[in-house]
Amino acid sequence: MALSRAALWLSLIIPSALLGGALISEYVFGLYPCEMCMWQRWPHLAAIIFALGAIAVRGRKLSKFIVADAALAILISGLIGGFHAGVEYGWWEGITSCATNVPAGGDMLDSIMNAPLVRCDVAPWSLFGISLAGYNFLLSVGGAILILVLLAKGRKDHA
Repeated sequence: MALSRAALWLSLIIPSALLGGALISEYVFGLYPCEMCMWQRWPHLAAIIFALGAIAVRGRKLSKFIVADAALAILISGLIGGFHAGVEYGWWEGITSCATNVPAGGDMLDSIMNAPLVRCDVAPWSLFGISLAGYNFLLSVGGAILILVLLAKGRKDHA
């Protein structure tokens, strides 16, 4: 069974777009991430690395398993996002109530005292009542399922 070209590229595009969006929201729009936001970024980074590995070994049977690993990493990020969204909406208690990111350099105490406090149980932004964590859940879980379905079909798109 050949690796689906669509599955391969989706395994790179989905986590790249979501991680890129998170970084843009932080560095351009000033939406500082909480601890659970940061947890959602790591699986996307792993998925990007897996997808690049699959591109490097494309055409071998191993590439299909690497893309499946990328899909599972995307799914994990989405599930963390779903848990985080539930904390934001007050459906359940979170593991942490707040976190802060301290910038490097300068006086450490001054940096800590002036660092923004970012709570995990408050959504800093939402659209149509859905927070960024909620969108990560929807897009990541949906994307991971799509990638896994494409892999399971064993489409004959010459990868």
